Amino acid sequence: MASGGPVLPPASGTAPAATAASASAMQRFRRTRRSELVIWWREIDRVLLGLILVLMIVGAIAVAAASPASAHRLSTHQKALGDLYFFWRQLEMQGLGLLGMFAVSLLPKDTARRAAIMLAGVMVVALILVPIMGTEVKGAKRWVLGIQPSEFLKPGFAIAVAWILSWKVRDPHMPVIRLSMVPMLVVAVLLMAQPDFGSTVLFAGVWFVLVLLSGLPLARVGWAMGGAIVAVILAYLFYPNATHRIDNFLSGGAEFDQVDLAMRTLVAGGWSGTGLWLGARKNALPEAHTDYIFSVIGEEFGLISCAIVVILYCAIVLRVLLRLVDEEDLFTVLAATGLTAQLAGQAFINILVNLQLFPSKGMTLPLISYGGSSTIALLLGVGFLLAITRRNPYLTRETFHLGELTRK
Repeated sequence: MASGGPVLPPASGTAPAATAASASAMQRFRRTRRSELVIWWREIDRVLLGLILVLMIVGAIAVAAASPASAHRLSTHQKALGDLYFFWRQLEMQGLGLLGMFAVSLLPKDTARRAAIMLAGVMVVALILVPIMGTEVKGAKRWVLGIQPSEFLKPGFAIAVAWILSWKVRDPHMPVIRLSMVPMLVVAVLLMAQPDFGSTVLFAGVWFVLVLLSGLPLARVGWAMGGAIVAVILAYLFYPNATHRIDNFLSGGAEFDQVDLAMRTLVAGGWSGTGLWLGARKNALPEAHTDYIFSVIGEEFGLISCAIVVILYCAIVLRVLLRLVDEEDLFTVLAATGLTAQLAGQAFINILVNLQLFPSKGMTLPLISYGGSSTIALLLGVGFLLAITRRNPYLTRETFHLGELTRK
């Protein structure tokens, strides 16, 4: 019978055909990935990416300058750190951060938004765990499971608040400002419990910028600013961390305290600086590789170099604003502005602290200071910024006017 006959082996040409089909599929996959990279390169803000990379190079050089001073200060009899210990570690963190930045910047805008909101949710849970299982460093619990949740929360928070405020486009009567206060208050309570007054101020500042940009009526701006002043006064009266920092700032600090030493280090090199590894004052400066790296730049590379660093930050802000001039999507405008305000706000707070023009916050200089969690988190934030501002250069765009929201 035919059904009982032996099973014939496949024809001799079948195996080569399957191999050819597999090779063809692999070639199509490679072409697809290559085309995705071409599209990414065409849509990405290459000027912004270049500014970020230049700032990172400046950061690597600055950490190399500060590394010997911090390595000697932090070495012990049990473990001696090499002069360039923090420099090599910074290169590792920058490499990991660049991988994360590249991966995130490849995401479509909607996917990037969802990923950022999920990141914010996970980091809020991590902040809740900090008082329970966190690691205490210098009198504050800010670390859990080897990361600093508040650093990774920053990009997610800005995008989540921008998303909530953008609901106004779909329903002008929705109380989006009051709704956005919920994540702000939750984050503020969790940060103040660490205690981390500086980060609370930064988050509140980003939230206020986004609320203002989303169409907050001018009549309420005064009320919001008055509320901020009242909050600072209450923090000064009832929050010891804020009281200590504000008192030190108002009294000018003791001679040779950290901020005073930072200012002396900053101006020690004059306009042109002493030269790499030739600065002497940095050796007495605590946290030379993190909080006060701007002062190290001033001593070893001069005040002109400090001015260049400030110009680079200003150029990043200006570039993002120019990118958003003809943007019609409210979420894109708010999210990109929030991420930029975060980076620039942290930078200028750090610089003002080094200039003795702002109370000490314990805040690093973004993309320049040495950091593990902070470096990776900052580059993830840059990745989200690049993803959100991606656009097809061949599409005609209509101008979006925020004033249209206030007239609805």
